[in-house]
Amino acid sequence: MPIFRALAVALIALTAFAVPAQAEPRAFVELSEVAPSILQDIRYATPHNFVGTRVDGYLDPTCILTRQAAEGLRQVQSRLRKRGYTLKVYDCYRPQRAVDHFVRWAKDLADEKMKAEFYPNVAKDRLFEDGYIAEKSGHSRGSTMDLTIVRLPPRFQRPYFPGEPLKPCFAPQGRRFPDNTVDMGTGYDCFDPLAHTDNPAITGAARRNRDLLRSEMIAAGFHNLPEEWWHYTLDNEPFPDTYFDFPVSR
Repeated sequence: MPIFRALAVALIALTAFAVPAQAEPRAFVELSEVAPSILQDIRYATPHNFVGTRVDGYLDPTCILTRQAAEGLRQVQSRLRKRGYTLKVYDCYRPQRAVDHFVRWAKDLADEKMKAEFYPNVAKDRLFEDGYIAEKSGHSRGSTMDLTIVRLPPRFQRPYFPGEPLKPCFAPQGRRFPDNTVDMGTGYDCFDPLAHTDNPAITGAARRNRDLLRSEMIAAGFHNLPEEWWHYTLDNEPFPDTYFDFPVSR
């Protein structure tokens, strides 16, 4: 009998660990409930991303974050609006199934339909080695987001049309996809060294805009991933070791 009791205890412990990764914790909120004025352009719920299709797990184009991260962004938004800007998020919480989708896509070397925009100068077989794709993402912990700054009032941003001619993400702002963000030197999700936050080739207005975003985010308790100007994580994230897998939905 002791062995059966031991197995039962082990099963209960395993179940208790697995459940949080599948069920949405009450600690998560929709950003629109906390900071409704922040713009949302959730690219992985659309075909305009490096995969070229809606990514697994994105049922709705909405930003979900831990409450602590959402409250931090509200602070940043409040300060930026006083300066004539607004935040815009491209991605927030990302389920593990979406990361798995990225991994499957990266291993399919024949699928390069979005290469001309997102990774023109990178061979697809180097995406893992160069660190652009990984089997785990901080986004799945719920306190990491991809974001930018938009000047108020926001300019019209036309939708992406699948199959349209693609422009390199590092092309000058007027020649790449017409995002309504301020100039950051590259587009979002640009797999290129120019997307590194402190790349010395980024000067002028783009440098000032990157520095503005970083200084405001740091002041609110976030830190930047040096390889991606758009990527920030809450310093004191509540789930530093848990990778969730509930879908993104309202």
